[in-house]
Amino acid sequence: MSLSRRSFVQTLGAGAAGAWIGGRGREAGLFRLDALEAAEQNAAGSRLILSSNENPAGPGKAVLDAVRGVFSDTGRYPFAKVDEIAELIARKHGVKPENVLVGSGSTQLLRTSTHVFCSKTAGLVAAIPAYEECAGYAQLMGYPVTGVKLNSDLKMDLDALLGASKGAGMVFYCNPNNPVATAIGGKATRDYIAAVHKSSPNTSILVDEAYFEYATMPGYETMVPLAVTDPKVVVARTFSKAFGMAGLRVGYAIGHKDAIKKMSDWDGSGAVNMLGVAAVSAALQLDPAVLAAESKRNTEARAFTMKWFSDRGYKPTDSQTNFIFVDIKRTAAEFRAACAAENVMVGRNFPPYEKSHARISIGTMAEMQRAVQTFERALAKPAAAA
Repeated sequence: MSLSRRSFVQTLGAGAAGAWIGGRGREAGLFRLDALEAAEQNAAGSRLILSSNENPAGPGKAVLDAVRGVFSDTGRYPFAKVDEIAELIARKHGVKPENVLVGSGSTQLLRTSTHVFCSKTAGLVAAIPAYEECAGYAQLMGYPVTGVKLNSDLKMDLDALLGASKGAGMVFYCNPNNPVATAIGGKATRDYIAAVHKSSPNTSILVDEAYFEYATMPGYETMVPLAVTDPKVVVARTFSKAFGMAGLRVGYAIGHKDAIKKMSDWDGSGAVNMLGVAAVSAALQLDPAVLAAESKRNTEARAFTMKWFSDRGYKPTDSQTNFIFVDIKRTAAEFRAACAAENVMVGRNFPPYEKSHARISIGTMAEMQRAVQTFERALAKPAAAA
């Protein structure tokens, strides 16, 4: 039987792991290359997609030109080209190509990690909620899955996570965490990893840094330097978010050469497509100011949106991503339906917070200025009785 993300939250079972894990998938509408232009013109009646944590600007002209330039090569396999972008990624992070594995989005790499590091006797541990790809795959394979509740700030509870990690095959450490948008600082993360190594030396830790480029809190750090020296730590990254390539499906893992070899031996880079390879090659040669500008754009639009909610008594978490998770004092389904009636699409349910919180992706400033007008009307309606 096929296992969808939504069926997973229904079938995982009772108890702490039974109401679980949010996603990064596409939830509404068709991808439109003119979305940014339409939003800036505030086109009346156009669909505003704030549901899937995408970059509203897309990958940019240089990347799109590179994609168009390889249309005639799509009859060929991109094997050699994948090796070239692995070298570019290694150079970007100051590591060796043997420390890099390219995949079809980070999704492929999360599944591969779960497959090679977990088993029916050494399962998966993750926070509830977090991105569910690893947990869904583990459940499909019949591996045990242990969910750990977040703390009162909707951040990962590292003490509880440590207690659950003993004997696990792998801990999925989503940082910043989707769907709740919070992050853990570098020192606390390193201390947690060291504690896991001490209490459960055979347990691997997969650090998902999909939203790394959007994090702004002091003390937040990548675990890439640790991963290349520690065979029990792997970092996953993606080009789907800040780089604007969600539809091109390229991600990568960085780790110790032994961990990367173990992953590659199971499932290598053969699923990566020629268009995605060309896009990544072009993106990695852009001026770093381009990515810095995208981070700044997101930070400003995020701050505007968070302040809008806070000023009206609706508390968002401390977002370090390109989305917010906010207590709307009603069910996500109510809020989503009211927004959809005005052609504004927001995130789906994220148990166990579906009765109180909504996830809203951050678009351009013009998009968010339009969106809050819809939010104002949606929240003005009395919440349905529980």
